[in-house]
Amino acid sequence: MDWVSDVLLLSGALGAALYCAMLSRRLRRFTDLEEGVGSAVAQLALQAEELEQALGRAGGAARDQAARIDSASARAEAAARRLELLMASLHDLPEPPGTEMPDRAPAKPVFIKEPAAARARG
Repeated sequence: MDWVSDVLLLSGALGAALYCAMLSRRLRRFTDLEEGVGSAVAQLALQAEELEQALGRAGGAARDQAARIDSASARAEAAARRLELLMASLHDLPEPPGTEMPDRAPAKPVFIKEPAAARARG
């Protein structure tokens, strides 16, 4: 009876050893940097780093463009103020000779019901 328990104990130990060897092989394949999930994780980490660098460059470019737009807007506002001042100063100038508007009121509009040619035919 003693030998039966020894055989069962030995078979259990061999089964556990085989299971551990198989598990070790699977884990090694799983974390392999060439083909397994380790490779995918490494590639994702590399892509995340590249994306972070691209976002940094895009943010810098956006800041540069915002600064250019701000300076262009400031120049446009200054030019608009200057144009308004020039337009206001034009009202103080006298009219050149020959371009004065007559002081008389415009003639009232005349409405004709039917043209003279139609009356002559009629």
